[in-house]
Amino acid sequence: MKILEVDKLNLGFDCENGFRQALWDVSFSLESGSIHALVGESGCGKSISAMSILGLLPKKARVLSGIITFDGKNLLELSNKDFQHIRGKRIALIPQDPMTSLNPLFTIGYQLLEVIRIHQSLTGKEAYQKAVEALEAVQIPSAKERMQAYPHELSGGMKQRAIIAMALACNAEIIIADEPTTALDVTIQAQIMDLINEIKNEKNTSVLLITHDLALVREQADFVSVMYAGRIVESAPAKEFFDNPRHPYSIALLNSIPENRGRILDTISGQPPSIQQDISGCRFHPRCKSAMKICSEKVPDNYGISKSHFSACFMNKGNV
Repeated sequence: MKILEVDKLNLGFDCENGFRQALWDVSFSLESGSIHALVGESGCGKSISAMSILGLLPKKARVLSGIITFDGKNLLELSNKDFQHIRGKRIALIPQDPMTSLNPLFTIGYQLLEVIRIHQSLTGKEAYQKAVEALEAVQIPSAKERMQAYPHELSGGMKQRAIIAMALACNAEIIIADEPTTALDVTIQAQIMDLINEIKNEKNTSVLLITHDLALVREQADFVSVMYAGRIVESAPAKEFFDNPRHPYSIALLNSIPENRGRILDTISGQPPSIQQDISGCRFHPRCKSAMKICSEKVPDNYGISKSHFSACFMNKGNV
C-alpha cells in the first residue's frame, strides 16, 4: 500500500539572473513498511525533493506544479500551521550531519522533551519516561544519564542515535533519512542502518533513504529511484535494479563502485550540471558514452522495462 506519492513535481529557484528550474516531473512513491532509496551524485536534486515533502523549502524556491499525497491530502497545499501536525510527528527527518543538527546550548534530554511536548502533548514524568524509552530504543547506554548530556559530550554515532530517537518518540509513520551515515565511520554506519531497519520492521515505518552509497542501497533498499540533474532517470525494485540496470547513468554509477579487486575503476567524466546550465534533450547526454543524436534533441520518456521498472533512455524505447 502506498503511504506517500510524489507526482510530477516541478520546482525551481528565483536567482539573480531569473528563475531557474531544479526539478522536472519528479515522481516516486513510498510503500508502507518499505525502504525506498533515492540515489545519485551530489547536486542531483535528492535533498530538495525530500524537503518538498516536509514543506521545508528555501525562501527562493518555488513549486511550479505537482502533487505530494499523504493521508489523502496534497502536502503542497497545506498551510504552515497545518504542516505542524505532520512534520516531526507523522513524517520525521534524520538530517545529513548529526554534528550540527543538535543545539549545542541545550542537553539531549531538553531537546528530546521539547519534541515530545509539541507532538505528543505529554508533560512531566510521562514525557520524561517517553524520552528515556526513546533513547533506550536506539541503544544509547545509560539513557537517564545521557538525558543530562550536551551534544559535544556524545560521539558522532551517539548524536545520530539521539536524532533517530526524536523521530521514534513521536511514532512517525515515515522517516526521511537524508544521508544518515555520511559523517560516520564504517562500523557506526552499519550500526545506524541496522537500527533504522529494525525500526522499519518492528513499527512498519516507511523510510525514504537519500544516499549516494550504492553498496548501502544494495543491502538495505526495497526500491530504488535514480536521480540525475533534477530528473528521475530510472526506477525499479532494488533486486531488479542491481541485476538489470538499464539507464547509462545507473550503469556508470554501478561500475564506479570499488568492489572488484583487480579491475580498473570506471569513472564518469565531467560533473552534473548546475541549475544555471541549459542542456537540451537528455541532461546526461554530455557525459554519456552511449549518446545518440536524438539524445541532444529530445527529452526521453520513462520507458517500461517491466511493470515496475522504468528507464528514461531512448535505448530502452519499445521494451514493454
